[in-house]
Amino acid sequence: MFEVGLALSFEAAHRLVGDFGPAQRLHGHTYRVEVVVRGESITPEGVLINVGALQQAADAAIQPLHMRCLDDLLELQGRNTTVEVLAQYLHGRISPALKTHSGAGLIVRVWESPSVWGAYEAPISAESG
Repeated sequence: MFEVGLALSFEAAHRLVGDFGPAQRLHGHTYRVEVVVRGESITPEGVLINVGALQQAADAAIQPLHMRCLDDLLELQGRNTTVEVLAQYLHGRISPALKTHSGAGLIVRVWESPSVWGAYEAPISAESG
């Protein structure tokens, strides 16, 4: 099994609803996002995926979140913006841009601190959006 990935970061604020103690108040994080593609084979050129294409897809997914209150984003309204939810949301935005790699695995891991993260993993879908 081959893997290739990259790491990015963005700044954002949010508040959690429910039994989350002080995290129920508006607060911010420097989020770290890891995007990993996993597959069985590489091309004759020796790559699983073009890292530039992966970087472009990840940047496009993260840019609308940077320096925002996540609770204000239409796509996330009504959802608790936990690291698990953010990982699934970003996966859904990155996967369609990689549809030429349909069937490969895509893992998105979101860190809200050096010790707390959540992830979402599913195959890259050939269907867009």
